[in-house]
Amino acid sequence: MAKILIIAEHDGSTLNPSAAKSVACAADISDAEIDVLVLAADGESVASQAAEIAGVSRVLVANNAANEPALAVVHAPQVVAAASGYSHVFGPSTTWGKDLMPRVAALLSVNQISDIMAVLGSHEFRRPIYAGNAIVTVTAPAESVVVATVRTASYKSAGGGNSAAVESLELDVELPTHTRFVELQSGSSDRPDLQTAARVVSGGRALGSAEDFEIIYKLADKLGAGVGASRAAVDAGYVPNEMQVGQTGKIIAPELYVAIGISGAIQHLTGIKDAGTIVAINKDSEAPIFEVADIGLVADLFDAVPELEAKL
Repeated sequence: MAKILIIAEHDGSTLNPSAAKSVACAADISDAEIDVLVLAADGESVASQAAEIAGVSRVLVANNAANEPALAVVHAPQVVAAASGYSHVFGPSTTWGKDLMPRVAALLSVNQISDIMAVLGSHEFRRPIYAGNAIVTVTAPAESVVVATVRTASYKSAGGGNSAAVESLELDVELPTHTRFVELQSGSSDRPDLQTAARVVSGGRALGSAEDFEIIYKLADKLGAGVGASRAAVDAGYVPNEMQVGQTGKIIAPELYVAIGISGAIQHLTGIKDAGTIVAINKDSEAPIFEVADIGLVADLFDAVPELEAKL
């Protein structure tokens, strides 16, 4: 039987949807016993949310004041201590997970498997490479623990309605002190989180400026959507880095993705290939984005977007 430990991402009070998607991935392994680990300063609320995920056997809560704020360098040795006796340790392939899980793998002296998109067996998985242009099958050594990140865009969240046991976990770990938290700078917004939003509107370099990017925000607000951007728009300084969608940004799978003024470089398409419906607006009829778009409009975005917004 595979014993799998899922490391839960959260903001201190709310469980990130990536946890339920990681559980869905783990459930594809035959005869899997799935536990969830919550590392927090006070994780009871988050643990109760994790206990509701279908397929979870136990939720382990390790409370420590050092876990707030969440630093990968502090979490990693705790994960290693908690992972004793488990055959698999999974985390989400989010910004947080990509920071944490390689540290866990290094401390356990194993190679990490990144971006699991399909489970073929307890130690055999599929993952994308070359910006998603090829899918490779990876086999982990049977005698070692499997440390992996789950490509959350490839999985739907596991269901709810469960009532798994919640247990307190005492971890006797010497935490590193060479890293210290200085401050967190982030913009506040009422819009849905980009990585979990059902609808996303993204803008590209064609917007021309940060000021003109406002038309993207307005359309997104009408649709109740999250806002993303191409790397070109981020590099040009129109929007902050956390809004970048693509191979070097966020991999997302919304039900609706609206790409405005985005040409469709392969690196960007990697981030949206699992979207349900892709809508593209671009005045260049030869733009690569139209090859993957379900609905395409060849038009000047400065004419089309305000008209679309007015009709919503």
